[in-house]
Amino acid sequence: MGSSGIITFIIILNTCIFSFQGIRNHQLFNRYRFNVDRVILNKEYWRLFTSGLVHLNWMHLILNMLVLYLISGPLEQQTGSLRFLSLYLVGIIGGNLFALLIHRHSGDYSSAGASGGVNAILFAAIALFPGMNIGLFLIPLSIPGWLFALLYVAYSIYAVRSKRDNVGHEAHLGGALAGVLLAVAMYPSSIVYNLLPILATVVPVAVFTYLVITRPQFLLIDNFFFKKHHKYSIDEEFNINRRKKELQLDEILDKIQKKGMHNLTREELKKLKEYSEQL
Repeated sequence: MGSSGIITFIIILNTCIFSFQGIRNHQLFNRYRFNVDRVILNKEYWRLFTSGLVHLNWMHLILNMLVLYLISGPLEQQTGSLRFLSLYLVGIIGGNLFALLIHRHSGDYSSAGASGGVNAILFAAIALFPGMNIGLFLIPLSIPGWLFALLYVAYSIYAVRSKRDNVGHEAHLGGALAGVLLAVAMYPSSIVYNLLPILATVVPVAVFTYLVITRPQFLLIDNFFFKKHHKYSIDEEFNINRRKKELQLDEILDKIQKKGMHNLTREELKKLKEYSEQL
């Protein structure tokens, strides 16, 4: 990779300064982090951007900034400073918007970090450089960009559904998609000479988004690993049960809108009555 440009160093410097303050000052971290209720109910839309300035811990910060530094050089040289910065910022905002879509019924969901922006840069580079190979950390091996894109997106979708860790995979997916789409908009000819990695990113995320919007229950799966290794607190159990009920209600209301009240089953009518009584 070539040496990084001035915009990359400015992004890294500013992110390190804000993250350092956020790690030391929990109040500042809470003011900047992404949170569903804060965005939707309080209309604090700035969090869609400011969450990219703070990180959970030093390891989180170092990993994001290291990846950005290693991959940014050729892309910033190719696109120029303004377009490069646009890709990064759109990635952060796009990543958070995708997380907002996934967790729109989970008001307590929150996240922080520049992963959306970093992924936008990484996947924009994959979309624009046909011969790009991705090296793996600590392993003397690299794989074609299109294969990395496909594997990364597939794993991220699995991770969002399985909830087996505390990583914001939603922002990863949203940032990657935003980066690819904006890169293609900037350089339409990339569709001709680099179609495979573009499709490897866009198609799975588009299908996943469609399923999330039209079939919210798609996000609810039984995870043996998580059940076996994670002991739920009372609050977690309450939130999980509440989320399941909300998704069931959404499904029933959607059915009423499309097919009418008379098409509901007895079980669905019973659940609808229970929800009404609770309200």
